[in-house]
Amino acid sequence: MVSKTVEIKNETGLHTRPGNEFVSLAKTFTSQIELENEEGKKVKGTSLLKLLSLGIKKGAKITVHAAGEDENEAVEKLAHLLENLKD
Repeated sequence: MVSKTVEIKNETGLHTRPGNEFVSLAKTFTSQIELENEEGKKVKGTSLLKLLSLGIKKGAKITVHAAGEDENEAVEKLAHLLENLKD
């Protein structure tokens, strides 16, 4: 398993539109993807509803976890997406 923690810089955090981008990208990997918030709550990275349940706002530190064949690529690309969210 590979993990990387990033800080959300987007003014409006992670909401539906960027959440959809994240889920769509996560589904392109064979690895299992999870997101974890600062309180330790983990959710499946391929479920928009579960992703939104984390309530990710600007300044939050989110950890991306991936386990599988393409875990390194998955974590790097998904972490990059989270760090560079745009409304």
